[in-house]
Amino acid sequence: MDAVGWLLESEEPAVRGMARRDLLGEPHGEDVLSGAKVRALLTDACADKRAYRKWTGAHWRIVSLVELEVPAGEPRAVAAAEYDLAEVMRSLQYGVSVVDGLVRRCGSIEGNTLGACSRLGMAGDPRVQQLAEGLLEWQWPDGGWNCDRSASGRRSSFHETHAAAWGLHEYYRATGDTAARDAAVRAGELFLEHRVFRSLSTGEVINKRWLRPSYPPYWHYDILQALLVLSRLGLVTDERAGDALDELERQRHADGLWYAGRQWWNPPGSDRTPDVVDWGRSGPNELITLNALRVLKAAGH
Repeated sequence: MDAVGWLLESEEPAVRGMARRDLLGEPHGEDVLSGAKVRALLTDACADKRAYRKWTGAHWRIVSLVELEVPAGEPRAVAAAEYDLAEVMRSLQYGVSVVDGLVRRCGSIEGNTLGACSRLGMAGDPRVQQLAEGLLEWQWPDGGWNCDRSASGRRSSFHETHAAAWGLHEYYRATGDTAARDAAVRAGELFLEHRVFRSLSTGEVINKRWLRPSYPPYWHYDILQALLVLSRLGLVTDERAGDALDELERQRHADGLWYAGRQWWNPPGSDRTPDVVDWGRSGPNELITLNALRVLKAAGH
């Protein structure tokens, strides 16, 4: 099967447009807002009492919306981003925890909010600037972030780091802030130092779950999400990404597509951790396939 052709037949306009532009170099040419997934994400986006509720809260929706390239300034998306931003700012009123001289903060929260707000045209908001400045201040010496109060300080959390790096990258793209860019690149260097998924001391796989990409990843780290962030930072051609790229290629099925494995979400309407969108829990997965092809193209594979 022609994987690009399969993506071009998607029912979601955003998927068709991104595949056309990013894989074929042709104009996007699609009305993203007419897609069923986008419409579902925009509907009642602020209905949950907590923006961070898994996975229907505004926090998670705005990340999915910008990954589907909802236009900057779209009123419903901006309203959801405002709702999420207000919750994050409230949490900062209580200060940050410092243990052994290192700030213990879940950088994925601020990172996701920063990235989504920057994509939606809100980078000039002083609160968004405060999130960027906070992430710069809280970055650990190894280039990452961590909220685990019991962590030794030798290594930060890959889970908390990939979204923070993405958020700072998007803030840099929106504002030109080179300190944000440099911090994001430092985080990318952390991933590359570990060849994306390997232990420094043994070379073994740190966590086998990282080898099975999921979509959406939410705050979870895996090789595809790491490679996607590295590609956005311009680092995916580094030879240290080679093991992860090879592993990603090995996961391609005979039909040319990537399949959904274990997912973090449950179907809409489920009692436990539902999403408002059915992203596909088995069989060929559009967003995993699209991102895998994007990454491999950026890496020259």
